[in-house]
Amino acid sequence: MFENLKPMKTDPILGLMAAFRNDPRKEKIDLGVGVYMDDTGHTPVMSAVKAAEARLFDEEGTKSYQAIPGDALFNERMVKLLLGDGHEILTTGRVSTLQAPGGSGALRVGAELILRARTDATIWIGTPSWPNHVPLLGGAGLSIKHYPYYDTNLREINVDAMMDTLKRVPRGDVVLLHGCCHNPTGADLDPSHWDEIARLALFRGFIPFIDIAYQGLGKGLQDDAYGLRVMASSLPELIIASSCSKNFGLYRERTGSITFISGSSSQAEIVLSQAKAVARQMYSMPPAHGALLVGMILDNEELRMQWQSELEQVRGRIISMRSILVDQIKNNNAGINFEHIERQSGMFSFLGISSEQLERLRKDFGIYIVSSTRINLAGINSTNISYLAEAIKTVLN
Repeated sequence: MFENLKPMKTDPILGLMAAFRNDPRKEKIDLGVGVYMDDTGHTPVMSAVKAAEARLFDEEGTKSYQAIPGDALFNERMVKLLLGDGHEILTTGRVSTLQAPGGSGALRVGAELILRARTDATIWIGTPSWPNHVPLLGGAGLSIKHYPYYDTNLREINVDAMMDTLKRVPRGDVVLLHGCCHNPTGADLDPSHWDEIARLALFRGFIPFIDIAYQGLGKGLQDDAYGLRVMASSLPELIIASSCSKNFGLYRERTGSITFISGSSSQAEIVLSQAKAVARQMYSMPPAHGALLVGMILDNEELRMQWQSELEQVRGRIISMRSILVDQIKNNNAGINFEHIERQSGMFSFLGISSEQLERLRKDFGIYIVSSTRINLAGINSTNISYLAEAIKTVLN
């Protein structure tokens, strides 16, 4: 049987990571991997997470299975983190949430449930988007169509083209949107854009599916959730996939949630029963450790304040790296304006240089960047930023 299998191509980002590890040069920079790193180049465990782990070690009395929906406290607190403690929809019974194995698991559960509701469902994905969106959602069986999102020449969102396409999305189709900190471009919708999309969704009858993996890393915990909150207030149906990998630093714990907003409380009960059946078929029960930590942090005032302070430091460091990098490369001989990097949010931005210049950065300077020119701003620190800036200016000559 296995002789019929053909080798798969290596994931470009994973291949880049391997090439970086195998590069013997001492002076090298990895701007491809999508994880947060501090100023020492390390991906730290948050102090709030460490404190919660110490409490969990003392308090946890079993390693038995969780229920299929996951940890109830985690689900309750995640919904409030996403929608806000006082959101009016929280008292309607229209919201159902399951813990999921990371943001990827949440996306896949959402896709599988969409297919149960509508076997010929189509999902619209922006161009560009996170590369794994298409395999994750299309692999479930959803038909994929695309809408324009980012103009690489203007280095900004192509709002007019995006809205023109969304005006033609058929009733019952699903539209995937990045909640904040767009990956890979860093270019986020502003509140007026979200308001317009909410109006279009209501008028056209399409269902937004919001992937929010970076809440708190853009403009802050509240502002980053503006889009999903305005849609929760105005639309009968909404799907939200969230991740705790970035804002809690729980990458390897695979901690996420999938939230469905239905037209009525009775529909919400049906959706929950179907989502539980999807989860049962895919992974049965979600991993507990990360969710128990997040639930504990969000439920404890001291731990929550500690976490929010650390998260704000993370956000501030990324903003600082954006500003310093733009300042150091603005006086380049090619006359290229990189101010878009400073305007954007989250961990990523497109550098916007040629493939030949990208190859020179890797070959001559040991600077590893994916072919789209997406850079991880969190891979830059006070010890390598001058080297990076000089390398960029050199290849632009």
